[in-house]
Amino acid sequence: MNDIVHDDDSHARLDRLAEISQRLLARARALGASQAEVSCSEEHGLNVSVRMGEVETVESTRDRGVAVTVYFGQRKGSASTADLHESSLEATVEQACAIARHTEDDPAAGLADAALMAREFPDLETWHPWRLDADEAIDLALACEAAGREADARVENSDGASFGSGGSLSVYANSHGFVGRERETQHSLGVALIAGRGDGMQRDGWYSIGLAREDLEAPVAIGRRAAERAVARLQPRSAPTGEFPVLFSAEIARSLVGHLLNAVSGGALYRRASFLLDSVGTRLFPEWFDIDERPLLRRGLRSTAFDADGVATRDSALVAGGVLQRYVLGAYSARKLGLQTTGNAGGVHNLQVGANAGTQDELLRGMGRGLLVTELMGQGVNGVTGDYSRGAAGFWVEDGALAYPVDELTIAGNLRDMFARIEAVGSEVDPRSHIRTGPILVGRMTVAGGE
Repeated sequence: MNDIVHDDDSHARLDRLAEISQRLLARARALGASQAEVSCSEEHGLNVSVRMGEVETVESTRDRGVAVTVYFGQRKGSASTADLHESSLEATVEQACAIARHTEDDPAAGLADAALMAREFPDLETWHPWRLDADEAIDLALACEAAGREADARVENSDGASFGSGGSLSVYANSHGFVGRERETQHSLGVALIAGRGDGMQRDGWYSIGLAREDLEAPVAIGRRAAERAVARLQPRSAPTGEFPVLFSAEIARSLVGHLLNAVSGGALYRRASFLLDSVGTRLFPEWFDIDERPLLRRGLRSTAFDADGVATRDSALVAGGVLQRYVLGAYSARKLGLQTTGNAGGVHNLQVGANAGTQDELLRGMGRGLLVTELMGQGVNGVTGDYSRGAAGFWVEDGALAYPVDELTIAGNLRDMFARIEAVGSEVDPRSHIRTGPILVGRMTVAGGE
């Protein structure tokens, strides 16, 4: 397999997208727009899937798109196209202008302030193309599945393995004179396996994801870990009912951070649909608890020098000493709230949850008796009240060690209480997300099992 791409034309393609954006901005000005912004993108990818040693799908994709937003004072219009011919681009700008002329004034509409635009564009090492053909991609998926199926005789079936590799190029430009270019690759490999027979079958899997080939775990390691996880779930029992410590494994713990993000995002706040209204400066977590945003992290899964408004990003604390430091805002939501953008139009960039404890095994020993959650089901989270109730599966813990697998149980609480009751964050970080956290131990939750 050829790791080095000698004919990389990504910079030339970015130049073309930037040139298109400038033509569209000029046309918007000529049609009377007071402000305008343009997003241009190209994406390509190769995705394959196999099951039980046979190829199921091979898909090669190439997509592109242009989105134009214009402002006539505080009236906004948007239109998009996937056709880059001149006539289609011209029609897209005209359509956006026509829409803006017929919309109502929105006091929060408009570009972010020009003074906030990014001016430095460091190489964040997000571009690592992997040139391989469909046969090589299929071989990787087959090797991953075969390793899992061969790892344990109790693995008798498979839901399949998949491999994906792709890249994206994008340009965002606006009438402040800002032009931002980004290029990113992403590669993934995973498998889902089925252990046991009949009513006793259990399914689990594992996957790896990264910006570069060398960031991925080896196919054999992924397959074996998937097999271990599936076999470990065999012969589940009911969990006791009561209030117990609950340890969220690292890959599940990031969902707790996700609920925090939803509650402090601009959209939820200006709609008054959050249980954390007016919470900046309030202690939500224990005093040792920190969450930092690191958008300029090299080779991070969500690294960028500017947000979707062109605003410069910077390292900053979201939670420090347990206290919520700020909300998560783009220019529009900030204006709706009478605040300043935090450079988060389009979302957050590389959150790091600080650890105060060791490995997951050490956390288990410390909790004594309780529940390790490795899977969550359902959507039972009320963003307005913070009430939390979700189906779960995992392992019952006795005397600080895994005793037996459990499923068909419910864990419940209120997110505000759960945040305050966090007792530990482990050091073993799951790297497969832009939310990087170790296992999180909540000191007390309601567990409803069958016992």
